[in-house]
Amino acid sequence: MSSSTTAHGSGPLTDAGPLSLAAREPHVPADRLVAEMVPPPRFDSVRFATYLPDPNQPSQTEAVRVLEGFAAGLGGAHATGAGKRGLFGFGRAKAPRTPAGPRGVYLDGGYGVGKTHLLASLWHATPAEPALKAFGTFVELTNLVGALGFQQTVRTLSNHRLLCIDEFELDDPGDTVLVSTLLGRLVEAGVALAATSNTLPGKLGEGRFAAADFLREIQGLSAHFHALRIDGEDYRHRGLPEAPAPFTDEQVTKAAYATAGASLDDFPHLLEHLAKVHPSRYGALTDGLSAVCLTDVTPVPDQSTALRLVVLADRLYDREVPVLASGLPFDRLFSEEMLNGGYRKKYFRAISRLTALARDAKGLVAS
Repeated sequence: MSSSTTAHGSGPLTDAGPLSLAAREPHVPADRLVAEMVPPPRFDSVRFATYLPDPNQPSQTEAVRVLEGFAAGLGGAHATGAGKRGLFGFGRAKAPRTPAGPRGVYLDGGYGVGKTHLLASLWHATPAEPALKAFGTFVELTNLVGALGFQQTVRTLSNHRLLCIDEFELDDPGDTVLVSTLLGRLVEAGVALAATSNTLPGKLGEGRFAAADFLREIQGLSAHFHALRIDGEDYRHRGLPEAPAPFTDEQVTKAAYATAGASLDDFPHLLEHLAKVHPSRYGALTDGLSAVCLTDVTPVPDQSTALRLVVLADRLYDREVPVLASGLPFDRLFSEEMLNGGYRKKYFRAISRLTALARDAKGLVAS
């Protein structure tokens, strides 16, 4: 592969050998965080018409119907906020009137039932310029607040027609108060909301912190949304072959050297490096990669490390980067205690996504 420049803070791609995620320290300016609030590459081309509801799960068909209607209802607002007020649009010069009832939709269901596909389809179907629609994970939203500050984030997003929040989960009391206040301000400005999660809005934070102490904030969040339950099994495993067993260190290393744009890292070393990079930069960490090759995959040692790995898995999945690994299979990454704890749904999502990416990487190994 000829030399070329990769992401912020990463070096050139050369024929000398594979890249290393652990050698990258990307620096992401705040304006890039805002510009990248669009559906990730994996969901560039998805639409409601490309979602294939399971005929045995009527809630999936119903979700498509409701979301199509929701998108159509967002077409009345003037792009600048100065025109006629639509259902979810901006007011005239007078103080905006906040309609009673939920101002958004909330897709609740297990991992792998197509919630992100539907959320991205809603973004694409909403009749507004891309600059007036924002799409990001819950983590990316909180990272945006950290980068811009609360007031600037409110100003930046208040002129949007729609804010889509994927993987909506509250991990600590601070996030609860922050997001409750932020979404309340955006709703007042006329921004429509849509979110996905594995947890009903009234149950957010449950099992992770003393949610009862923040019941008012949690109930306030819940009031913004009309919840849609989406039932079904994980499509990533539906009718597909089992994930390939891990390869040997030698096979993974050889594939990394034979694949242009691939990275090669020792898994424990990579986990150590993730602790030094803010999760808001994990997307940039993967810029320019065609594959991620990992040797010596071992159980994740603690919960903080596990949650960082979840974010990395999400960014790799969003970008469709295959993952080739040696060591333990991905379904043994997290301890039983983790899988039975408050973050279990995050861990199951990570296992599901890494398994799909491992399946994608199988062809990198010469037969």
